[in-house]
Amino acid sequence: MTRRSLAILVSLPLALAACQPPAADRYEGRADPPDTQSYASEPQPSPDAEGAVWAPSTTPLRLLYGIPGQQPLAAIACEIGEQGTASEPKLRITRFARADEGAQALLALVGNGHKERLPVEAVDNGRAFIWEGAIPLASEKLDALTGLRGVQLTVPGAGTLALNASEAPRDLIESCRLAVRKQSQDPGSNAG
Repeated sequence: MTRRSLAILVSLPLALAACQPPAADRYEGRADPPDTQSYASEPQPSPDAEGAVWAPSTTPLRLLYGIPGQQPLAAIACEIGEQGTASEPKLRITRFARADEGAQALLALVGNGHKERLPVEAVDNGRAFIWEGAIPLASEKLDALTGLRGVQLTVPGAGTLALNASEAPRDLIESCRLAVRKQSQDPGSNAG
Protein backbone atom coordinates (compact mmCIF):
# COMPACT_ATOMS: atom_id res chain seq x y z
CA MET A 1 0.00 0.00 0.00
CA THR A 2 1.36 3.38 -0.93
CA ARG A 3 1.67 6.35 1.34
CA ARG A 4 -1.03 8.14 -0.57
CA SER A 5 -3.57 5.29 -0.16
CA LEU A 6 -2.67 5.00 3.52
CA ALA A 7 -3.24 8.75 3.99
CA ILE A 8 -6.64 8.47 2.29
CA LEU A 9 -7.68 5.54 4.52
CA VAL A 10 -6.63 7.38 7.66
CA SER A 11 -8.39 10.62 6.68
CA LEU A 12 -11.61 8.91 5.55
CA PRO A 13 -13.05 8.38 9.13
CA LEU A 14 -12.20 11.99 9.98
CA ALA A 15 -14.04 13.22 6.91
CA LEU A 16 -17.10 11.09 7.69
CA ALA A 17 -17.19 12.36 11.29
CA ALA A 18 -17.20 15.92 10.01
CA CYS A 19 -20.42 15.21 8.06
CA GLN A 20 -22.52 14.78 11.23
CA PRO A 21 -24.52 17.82 12.32
CA PRO A 22 -23.24 19.68 15.39
CA ALA A 23 -24.83 19.19 18.82
CA ALA A 24 -27.44 21.73 19.76
CA ASP A 25 -25.88 24.81 21.31
CA ARG A 26 -28.75 25.50 23.67
CA TYR A 27 -30.24 23.16 26.26
CA GLU A 28 -33.77 23.81 24.99
CA GLY A 29 -32.73 22.39 21.65
CA ARG A 30 -31.72 19.06 23.15
CA ALA A 31 -34.70 18.03 25.28
CA ASP A 32 -37.48 19.30 27.47
CA PRO A 33 -36.43 20.10 31.03
CA PRO A 34 -37.33 17.40 33.56
CA ASP A 35 -40.71 17.67 35.27
CA THR A 36 -39.92 18.18 38.96
CA GLN A 37 -43.56 17.42 39.87
CA SER A 38 -42.93 13.71 39.16
CA TYR A 39 -40.17 13.30 41.75
CA ALA A 40 -40.84 11.65 45.11
CA SER A 41 -41.27 13.73 48.25
CA GLU A 42 -38.41 14.18 50.67
CA PRO A 43 -37.84 11.11 52.89
CA GLN A 44 -39.44 11.19 56.32
CA PRO A 45 -37.47 10.44 59.47
CA SER A 46 -38.05 7.24 61.39
CA PRO A 47 -40.60 7.80 64.15
CA ASP A 48 -39.71 7.37 67.82
CA ALA A 49 -41.72 4.37 68.98
CA GLU A 50 -40.52 4.29 72.58
CA GLY A 51 -43.57 3.46 74.68
CA ALA A 52 -45.69 2.44 71.65
CA VAL A 53 -48.14 -0.43 72.18
CA TRP A 54 -50.69 -2.44 70.24
CA ALA A 55 -54.29 -1.62 71.18
CA PRO A 56 -57.66 -2.88 69.93
CA SER A 57 -59.48 -0.64 67.49
CA THR A 58 -63.19 0.09 67.49
CA THR A 59 -63.25 -2.06 64.33
CA PRO A 60 -63.33 -5.79 65.18
CA LEU A 61 -60.20 -7.82 64.37
CA ARG A 62 -58.06 -4.68 63.98
CA LEU A 63 -55.15 -3.43 66.08
CA LEU A 64 -53.63 0.05 66.17
CA TYR A 65 -49.99 0.60 67.06
CA GLY A 66 -48.75 3.80 68.61
CA ILE A 67 -48.01 5.83 71.69
CA PRO A 68 -51.15 6.15 73.86
CA GLY A 69 -52.83 9.52 73.39
CA GLN A 70 -51.09 10.20 70.03
CA GLN A 71 -51.92 9.45 66.40
CA PRO A 72 -51.36 5.76 65.50
CA LEU A 73 -48.20 4.81 63.64
CA ALA A 74 -49.44 1.54 62.12
CA ALA A 75 -52.36 -0.87 62.07
CA ILE A 76 -53.07 -4.48 61.19
CA ALA A 77 -56.52 -5.78 60.34
CA CYS A 78 -58.04 -9.12 59.48
CA GLU A 79 -59.97 -9.18 56.18
CA ILE A 80 -61.97 -12.38 55.99
CA GLY A 81 -64.26 -11.44 53.14
CA GLU A 82 -67.95 -12.06 52.78
CA GLN A 83 -69.25 -15.58 53.10
CA GLY A 84 -69.60 -17.23 49.71
CA THR A 85 -67.13 -14.93 47.93
CA ALA A 86 -63.92 -16.06 46.33
CA SER A 87 -61.81 -13.38 48.03
CA GLU A 88 -58.85 -14.79 49.92
CA PRO A 89 -58.59 -13.94 53.63
CA LYS A 90 -55.81 -11.41 54.27
CA LEU A 91 -54.06 -9.39 56.90
CA ARG A 92 -53.95 -5.72 55.91
CA ILE A 93 -50.97 -3.71 57.12
CA THR A 94 -51.25 0.08 57.26
CA ARG A 95 -48.32 2.41 57.89
CA PHE A 96 -49.67 5.83 58.81
CA ALA A 97 -46.99 7.81 56.98
CA ARG A 98 -47.43 10.24 54.11
CA ALA A 99 -47.15 8.64 50.68
CA ASP A 100 -47.11 10.22 47.24
CA GLU A 101 -50.20 9.60 45.11
CA GLY A 102 -49.62 6.59 42.86
CA ALA A 103 -46.50 5.48 44.78
CA GLN A 104 -45.63 1.82 45.26
CA ALA A 105 -42.91 0.22 47.37
CA LEU A 106 -41.82 -2.91 49.19
CA LEU A 107 -42.45 -2.87 52.93
CA ALA A 108 -39.85 -4.84 54.87
CA LEU A 109 -40.64 -6.77 58.06
CA VAL A 110 -37.51 -7.89 59.90
CA GLY A 111 -37.75 -9.71 63.17
CA ASN A 112 -38.44 -12.98 64.96
CA GLY A 113 -35.96 -14.75 62.69
CA HIS A 114 -37.64 -13.53 59.47
CA LYS A 115 -36.89 -11.04 56.72
CA GLU A 116 -40.03 -10.54 54.67
CA ARG A 117 -41.09 -8.07 51.98
CA LEU A 118 -44.54 -7.25 50.75
CA PRO A 119 -45.82 -4.80 48.18
CA VAL A 120 -47.55 -1.68 49.49
CA GLU A 121 -49.08 1.27 47.70
CA ALA A 122 -50.32 4.75 48.42
CA VAL A 123 -53.99 4.58 49.43
CA ASP A 124 -56.23 7.60 49.98
CA ASN A 125 -57.85 7.30 53.40
CA GLY A 126 -59.94 10.44 52.90
CA ARG A 127 -57.43 12.79 54.51
CA ALA A 128 -54.09 11.82 52.95
CA PHE A 129 -52.30 9.11 51.00
CA ILE A 130 -50.81 6.48 53.33
CA TRP A 131 -49.06 3.14 52.81
CA GLU A 132 -51.14 -0.07 52.75
CA GLY A 133 -50.65 -3.63 51.66
CA ALA A 134 -52.14 -7.05 52.35
CA ILE A 135 -50.67 -10.48 53.00
CA PRO A 136 -52.68 -13.68 52.46
CA LEU A 137 -53.63 -15.04 55.87
CA ALA A 138 -52.08 -18.41 55.00
CA SER A 139 -48.69 -16.83 54.15
CA GLU A 140 -45.63 -17.75 56.18
CA LYS A 141 -44.58 -14.09 55.87
CA LEU A 142 -46.88 -13.38 58.82
CA ASP A 143 -44.52 -15.37 61.06
CA ALA A 144 -42.43 -12.19 61.33
CA LEU A 145 -45.31 -10.72 63.38
CA THR A 146 -46.20 -13.80 65.46
CA GLY A 147 -43.00 -14.13 67.48
CA LEU A 148 -42.33 -12.70 70.90
CA ARG A 149 -39.61 -10.26 69.85
CA GLY A 150 -39.77 -6.80 68.33
CA VAL A 151 -39.99 -6.23 64.58
CA GLN A 152 -38.62 -3.52 62.31
CA LEU A 153 -41.17 -2.29 59.75
CA THR A 154 -39.55 -0.23 56.96
CA VAL A 155 -41.12 1.59 54.03
CA PRO A 156 -38.69 3.43 51.73
CA GLY A 157 -39.09 7.14 52.30
CA ALA A 158 -41.20 6.64 55.45
CA GLY A 159 -38.41 5.46 57.74
CA THR A 160 -38.18 2.44 59.99
CA LEU A 161 -40.82 1.87 62.63
CA ALA A 162 -39.85 -0.29 65.62
CA LEU A 163 -42.75 -2.57 66.53
CA ASN A 164 -42.17 -3.34 70.19
CA ALA A 165 -42.51 -6.93 71.34
CA SER A 166 -46.11 -7.97 71.97
CA GLU A 167 -48.36 -11.01 71.78
CA ALA A 168 -51.23 -8.89 70.37
CA PRO A 169 -50.33 -9.30 66.65
CA ARG A 170 -50.01 -13.08 67.09
CA ASP A 171 -53.33 -13.24 68.92
CA LEU A 172 -55.05 -11.20 66.17
CA ILE A 173 -53.63 -13.42 63.41
CA GLU A 174 -54.69 -16.59 65.27
CA SER A 175 -58.19 -15.15 65.88
CA CYS A 176 -58.47 -14.28 62.21
CA ARG A 177 -57.39 -17.77 61.11
CA LEU A 178 -59.86 -19.31 63.58
CA ALA A 179 -62.68 -17.14 62.20
CA VAL A 180 -61.81 -18.29 58.66
CA ARG A 181 -61.87 -21.96 59.72
CA LYS A 182 -65.23 -21.50 61.44
CA GLN A 183 -66.63 -19.76 58.38
CA SER A 184 -65.46 -22.58 56.07
CA GLN A 185 -67.06 -25.20 58.39
CA ASP A 186 -70.39 -23.35 58.42
CA PRO A 187 -72.82 -25.42 56.30
CA GLY A 188 -74.28 -22.20 54.82
CA SER A 189 -70.87 -21.25 53.37
CA ASN A 190 -70.98 -24.11 50.86
CA ALA A 191 -74.20 -22.90 49.29
CA GLY A 192 -73.64 -21.53 45.86
